[in-house]
Amino acid sequence: MSIEVIDGAFPASFWAEAFGDRLVETALLDGAVDWTWHRSTWGVIFEVAFADEDAWDRFRNSAGVQAALDGVPDPVSGVIVYRGRGGSSPKHQPRKPRPLLGSGAAALPLPIEDDWWALLEDEPRSQTFLVH
Repeated sequence: MSIEVIDGAFPASFWAEAFGDRLVETALLDGAVDWTWHRSTWGVIFEVAFADEDAWDRFRNSAGVQAALDGVPDPVSGVIVYRGRGGSSPKHQPRKPRPLLGSGAAALPLPIEDDWWALLEDEPRSQTFLVH
């Protein structure tokens, strides 16, 4: 279940600060099993999951939620309440881990023998002169 609040006379983030604790507390008392806040450039989304539809109805009709919805920045067209996740999100399912790119392969450093470095140090240094 989602409540989307769009910026209006004041930013929706101010509304979330003012009513967020009350919404979360009410949701937990009405049987919420999960909840989350999403902030965006246009407003905020409060997503809450309940075990059954009756719990959602109790939450939606509670006095605390009604007061929060009355206090949104744009009460005419700045709030959307609906069943489901925010935006075009699919049903909530944990994401599966993606495979590593390149099979997780990484180049290993080449072993450099100490004798090789000694050979480089023993070679005489050549001097180059530029003639103009």
